[in-house]
Amino acid sequence: MTLDRRSIIMGGAGIAALSGATAGRGGPGGPEVSGGWVDVRHHGAVGDGTTIDSPAINRAIEAAAARGGGTVHVPAGTYACYTIRLKSRVTLHLDNGATILAAAPNSTTGYDHAEPNAYDAFQDFGHSHWKNSLIWGEGLHDIAIIGMGLIWGKGLGRGDGKDNWLKDANGPGTGNKAIALKNCRNVLLRDFKILEGGWFALLATGVDNLTIDNLLVDTNRDGFDIDCCRNVRVSNCTVNAPYDDAICPKSSYALGEPRITENLTIANCLVTGNYRIGSVIDGSWQKMPPSFAKTIHGRIKFGTETNGGFRNIAVTNCIFEDSRGLAFETVDGAMIEDVVVSNITMRGIVDAPLFLRVGKRMRGPQGRPIGTMRRILIQNIVSSNATLLPSVIAGLAGHPVEDVRISDVYLHHVGGATAAMARLQPPEEELGYPEATMFGDLPATGLFVRHARNLELSNIEIAVAAADPRPAFVLDDVADADAFRIKVPAGIGFSLRGVTGFRSFGSRSVPDRTIAGPFTGTV
Repeated sequence: MTLDRRSIIMGGAGIAALSGATAGRGGPGGPEVSGGWVDVRHHGAVGDGTTIDSPAINRAIEAAAARGGGTVHVPAGTYACYTIRLKSRVTLHLDNGATILAAAPNSTTGYDHAEPNAYDAFQDFGHSHWKNSLIWGEGLHDIAIIGMGLIWGKGLGRGDGKDNWLKDANGPGTGNKAIALKNCRNVLLRDFKILEGGWFALLATGVDNLTIDNLLVDTNRDGFDIDCCRNVRVSNCTVNAPYDDAICPKSSYALGEPRITENLTIANCLVTGNYRIGSVIDGSWQKMPPSFAKTIHGRIKFGTETNGGFRNIAVTNCIFEDSRGLAFETVDGAMIEDVVVSNITMRGIVDAPLFLRVGKRMRGPQGRPIGTMRRILIQNIVSSNATLLPSVIAGLAGHPVEDVRISDVYLHHVGGATAAMARLQPPEEELGYPEATMFGDLPATGLFVRHARNLELSNIEIAVAAADPRPAFVLDDVADADAFRIKVPAGIGFSLRGVTGFRSFGSRSVPDRTIAGPFTGTV
């Protein structure tokens, strides 16, 4: 941790005291803030970093809700808290210099207990519960958390048992999420920062009309998990998540039905997984040591929980730095369709820059069909200095990935694979957890495609820093594939295995060729 915690607590408390003295707002029980806002200090909050202030903040929220709504103001200071419970038509405003600090639970006091969920066998514990959080709301509407303050989940569990002070990461009284929202609508989250958000900095499940804008998140597991949500806008956010995913839409069975995540835009965001936690917020941007490389996450991933699916998705103008790549996964019976990805820049990807997977883990109620993936457009992508693993499109035999267009893409890898790697026949791993590494080393330099139909590749260059004996593209059990204006390193352009309806033209390094197939060979 590079952030000076003592400075936050002591400095914040000092600022808060000055703020209260100069504003003329009086002590607890005094008048409300002018303009109809409710000041948490007038309901007993102290903001000294030690006193547990969540009861006072909850009283302020209840007071605002009782009069039909309003804004609960948290002035500068550090407010040690357990669970804060949001209410409809209430905005929580965090002043510049205000810190909501998650306090460590003890044997008698802690966070609200995780509620029962009859469907918790179908997704991880963290996805199945909301009340065991620093801030939560259920069945609410017209709510917001805004302002330039900080939410610091110092006392939250990660949910994986790796907390030095926490014996049971999911036990009674333990909180493991900074913000959790269930079955809400008309939600705004804007401008604040989250440090060490626990298992999830944000878990939003069944939330419709959700706007997440200009958040700075520096966290120890997931950043945003957007699950079973509709009409979502994520924009202008920076998420450093070295130990898990940065922005992670899902469609779990946590609500007792396969609800689709749809009408989702992710725009103008930076995701990374290789900075020391706290160093992005404090501006020092300190990289993890080189030995951390295999642990890096920090990506945008659709999945893994995929019971409902994803539909009408746009990801645009985003930066991936020292992270895993962009992933679309359906392994529990969901559909993924109508997706546009555009204007993405990537540097130092540790796994595949692009990963599209249809699998059959099938974690959910029995009887679900295998999922589908179709109508995926990917354009204007540049990736440099990625590791050996190529991009991957992998369906299942009889369940292909369909209708994929990849255009105007430059994929640069470190290269230097062995000759043996070019001859590999990767396992199917139909039941495996979906990761680009699930097949082991792969026999392609730039793109490995297996079990796909209607694939178009245009204006694509594959480049390597060191000579690599693998073909640039491997297509295995692919039907109807067009390759236009392709540039590849010296060697084999395409290795085809059981391919029908292949056509290439207009490329300097790949000969024009039309193959009806089925065909196995090189082009």
